[in-house]
Amino acid sequence: MDFNMKKLASDAGIFFTRAVQFTEEKFGQAEKTELDAHFENLLARADSTKNWTEKILRQTEVLLQPNPSARVEEFLYEKLDRKVPSRVTNGELLAQYMSEAANELGPETPYGKTLLKVGETEKRLGAAERDFIHSASINFLTPLRNFLEGDWRTISKERRILQNRRLDLDASKARLKKAKAAEAKAAAEQELRVAQTEFDRQAEVTRLLLEGISSTHVNHLRCLQEFVESQATYYAQCYRHMLDLQKQLGRFPGTFVGNTEPASSPLSGASLATAAATIPVVPTVAGMPPTEAAISLDDVAPPASGTRKARVLYDYEAADSSELALLADELITVYSLPGMDPDWLIGERGNRKGKVPVTYLELLS
Repeated sequence: MDFNMKKLASDAGIFFTRAVQFTEEKFGQAEKTELDAHFENLLARADSTKNWTEKILRQTEVLLQPNPSARVEEFLYEKLDRKVPSRVTNGELLAQYMSEAANELGPETPYGKTLLKVGETEKRLGAAERDFIHSASINFLTPLRNFLEGDWRTISKERRILQNRRLDLDASKARLKKAKAAEAKAAAEQELRVAQTEFDRQAEVTRLLLEGISSTHVNHLRCLQEFVESQATYYAQCYRHMLDLQKQLGRFPGTFVGNTEPASSPLSGASLATAAATIPVVPTVAGMPPTEAAISLDDVAPPASGTRKARVLYDYEAADSSELALLADELITVYSLPGMDPDWLIGERGNRKGKVPVTYLELLS
């Protein structure tokens, strides 16, 4: 009990001495030991790193989960060390509504069939979003949060200790200046040497931690690159799903784009028979003018110049015999024909030849 009281009294005395020193410094009545310029730069860089890490972390959380109520709920689950319950994404919820609507309105009708197709794609988009959120949370948010809750707390603790050691040092210097008697001066000098040693030791510990911010930047850079890769993968998946959906809807019976009203009045039976007898039937290929589409692609020779190599970005399933099926990462030769739709090229792979969509290609040379 006596030991505890003595320690309490000693701690109270130290606290009072530091408070007096701090107050006198604020009013310009006491000298303050300044840190060197390099140390001050390390402190400023650490503070800047902490502030921007907090902002990037919070805004990334908003990007991944725009609903503030959901973010608060996830925060509480994390603080309680409980697993965050699985949450349905907006795309998955939209897919569910479209599926239910199609079943109620008639899954065999053109509208119902289209609802089912779009719903399937929205479900895939929702699943891709879920994977992206999971990947970004683990590979990007978690390292940033670990820095703020781990390394930064350690740095802050050691900086507070360094501040106390500096106050003790400057208080010792002040007492030495005020000492008159030889015995008091000798005691003050000894106290100053001890305070200087403790300050130097703590300054070195703090300096090493502050210099470790460089390693933090390297780690955060790697995490940022992984975040970019996850985001690029997510958007590429969404783009591929939407392209597939567009292709399905373009071939889907009863799906109309634009004005659904006939451009002119329907022909009578006699007029229709006359028109059928007089208008030649020419097979056409989407993306090519009728005069060129009527010619088999096998009969078309590539131009003498203008052919290029292209790398296939994604798998592509040919819609009909005029198109060339593609496999991701394969190399093909491509070229254009006069009058072709700019969104399409002619692709060649060995003896196979067909139209290919430009959006699936990376032109190399």
